[in-house]
Amino acid sequence: MPQIPETVHELTVGQLSSRSGAAVSALHFYEAKGLISSRRTTGNQRRYSRDTLRRVAFVRAAQRVGIPLATIRDALAQLPEERTPTREDWSRLSETWRSELDERIRQLNRLRDHLTDCIGCGCLSLENCVLSNPDDVFGERLTGSRLLAEGR
Repeated sequence: MPQIPETVHELTVGQLSSRSGAAVSALHFYEAKGLISSRRTTGNQRRYSRDTLRRVAFVRAAQRVGIPLATIRDALAQLPEERTPTREDWSRLSETWRSELDERIRQLNRLRDHLTDCIGCGCLSLENCVLSNPDDVFGERLTGSRLLAEGR
């Protein structure tokens, strides 16, 4: 990994990509989504402050555990003056995300457990199938062919 001298306070998108491990296209996407920011030079080139490395690491770590980008953006927006997340920030935010992740794990476990029941069944009944209609959520909201229009 190339080292960037301490005297360099701003990084090009290539340097940020190289140091963070994120593709240039991912960095542009993160910027478009408001997760990171840059300034533009007179030649219209992006320059990122060094602390953007920590923000990118924060975003990628949160993504790895399944946190949606919108949730990550909201969390970063809560930091004062868009400062770089600290270990304490990660600890506090990960605690709030834990219940969301636990619920997703419960749902996935339930789907996995019912998957073996469905192999070879072929019914995929919208009334009874736990994979197509878990907890009969459709039956509580809609009936009939309106389900097909909602899926589009």
